[in-house]
Amino acid sequence: MGKYGVLRMRTERETGDLISSDLQELGTAAKKLVNHTIRLGSLGLGTTLLEWIASFAAIYLLVLDRTHWKTNILTGLLIPYIFFSLPSLLFNIFRGQIGRWIAFVAVIVRLFFPRRFPDWLEMPAAMILLIVVAPSLFASTFRNDWVGVVICLLIACYLLQEHIRASGGFRNSFTQARGVSNTVGIIILFVYPAWALIIDLL
Repeated sequence: MGKYGVLRMRTERETGDLISSDLQELGTAAKKLVNHTIRLGSLGLGTTLLEWIASFAAIYLLVLDRTHWKTNILTGLLIPYIFFSLPSLLFNIFRGQIGRWIAFVAVIVRLFFPRRFPDWLEMPAAMILLIVVAPSLFASTFRNDWVGVVICLLIACYLLQEHIRASGGFRNSFTQARGVSNTVGIIILFVYPAWALIIDLL
């Protein structure tokens, strides 16, 4: 009876040690999981926030400040940038019935009442039309992949380089009329895809 009692006590002690070590490992794993979730969540939140800011900066440069760009080519580059960077919530709204109605009305007004169609609405209407008719390869696959981010980064780099060259240098780009808003807007266009690409590579 004494042997069995000692053996049972040793077995219970070993079992208790194993359970406590397993609980310690489980607690360590839970802490790591929480830390990684918080870190990745904050990075994802930062990317989403930058996506919203970059989209509105691109829309500002497209609609409110079209006179800044020397050619329509530079203005036209903002359309694919907005297409690939527009937050999913807004993109899905414009890709649905609302976007179809906006595109339909814009085409009708442009065809039958060209004098009533303002020049500054041409590019936004083209953007809505592109969102509505884009194939799912671009609207679903490339938009939500690193391909869309790289396209946004290339467009932002080109626009920033053209803006600085047209202004006569980086310092001069802040001193011209609306220079601060334009330069900050273009820098925001550059920051979002650069950040998103870095996060995607991590």
